[in-house]
Amino acid sequence: MVDFAKVRAIDIHTHAEEPCGCHADDGYDELQSTMASYFGAPWRHPPTIPKTAAHYRAMNIAAIIFPVDAERETGYRRYSNDEVLELVKQNDDVLIPFASIDPWKGKMAVREARRLIEQHGIKGFKFHPTMQGFYPNDRMAYPFYEVLAEHGCVALFHTGQTGVGSGMRGGNGMRLKYSNPMHLDDVAVDFPDMNIIAAHPSFPWQEEALAVAQHKPNVYIDLSGWSPKYFPPILVRYANSLLKKKMLFGSDWPMIAPEKWLDAFDKADFKDEVRPLILKENAMRLLGVGT
Repeated sequence: MVDFAKVRAIDIHTHAEEPCGCHADDGYDELQSTMASYFGAPWRHPPTIPKTAAHYRAMNIAAIIFPVDAERETGYRRYSNDEVLELVKQNDDVLIPFASIDPWKGKMAVREARRLIEQHGIKGFKFHPTMQGFYPNDRMAYPFYEVLAEHGCVALFHTGQTGVGSGMRGGNGMRLKYSNPMHLDDVAVDFPDMNIIAAHPSFPWQEEALAVAQHKPNVYIDLSGWSPKYFPPILVRYANSLLKKKMLFGSDWPMIAPEKWLDAFDKADFKDEVRPLILKENAMRLLGVGT
């Protein structure tokens, strides 16, 4: 298990990817290589979970890691939560598993979520509205959220523009409208005891994300997917003040390496007393592992 007292940071947002060459039949490798080019990542095919664990172990950083189940909308076969869990268990000194289930799977999604929580202790679930093709406040997803709320799980939602499909013909079918963070406001009202993470600086809806996080006690923001040197001033201002206990370090590995993010964070205009909150303490409180 992760020794939270010893790690220097907790990366709240990393992606689990299958080994290279598993998706030749559905175009997934093309999507990944195009996205790597978009982010300037130094690889064509993403690293495996064991390679991810080795990287984070060397950095002395713990990481929450998850797949993204969007096979219904995209046609890309999902990386099974059970396969991810098996590999994460072999590296649980640095990796913490979240799961992902497309809410469009209805009762199947609810059953799988309940099994993962009750049998494997999963504490959080990743949603990508743009990839999964749904508005977070669509009542279709509410039975799924009810299971998460019942068990005290975290719901982590992609928000804002995405590098997924960026520059590809028709954006590779990705519709940005689903990921406006204002849709999370309804979810926060209807599930006030379910902690929600709005992932990424939410361009072009940054102020909406800040408003929801400031207004709703159960909404947090993770700072993944962007280098801190590009953060809008209003995001830094809120992180240094009203939302200093609700901001979370995230890299968006493997698109952005944690050391690259941290180097830019060191140079950004964050207050000294706020930095440890963002890097570790807020995540520990959210995960219920104490500070």
